[in-house]
Amino acid sequence: MSPQLDIHVLEHPISKALLASLVRDGFGDMVKYVVDLERGVIAIGGQLHADAEAVLLESGSRQENLWGANYYPGTSVERSIEYTSLINIRPADSNPGMEIVSPAIRDRVREITHRLIGRGEAL
Repeated sequence: MSPQLDIHVLEHPISKALLASLVRDGFGDMVKYVVDLERGVIAIGGQLHADAEAVLLESGSRQENLWGANYYPGTSVERSIEYTSLINIRPADSNPGMEIVSPAIRDRVREITHRLIGRGEAL
């Protein structure tokens, strides 16, 4: 089974049932996802951010617009997003580590996350 089979591309808000399934079947308390800042879409699910990134690249996204994060439902709006992923390591783009350092990029990731996934609500 391909690891990409459990990755969903979100153009509209995810259903609570699907989000709960992805969290439960994945890591138990969170789900990994990748945001396309230009297209305003998210690829969510899978074991690796790189798998979600590949799905978006195959659907026409450009790598420079893709940023990885983790979503923790049932926390709070402030604690629900972790801006950390191996795909975020881009020294040439002034992002030397796994965590997104640019406030503008973090704001855009947060905006798209809140619109398509949620604001930390319980499942």
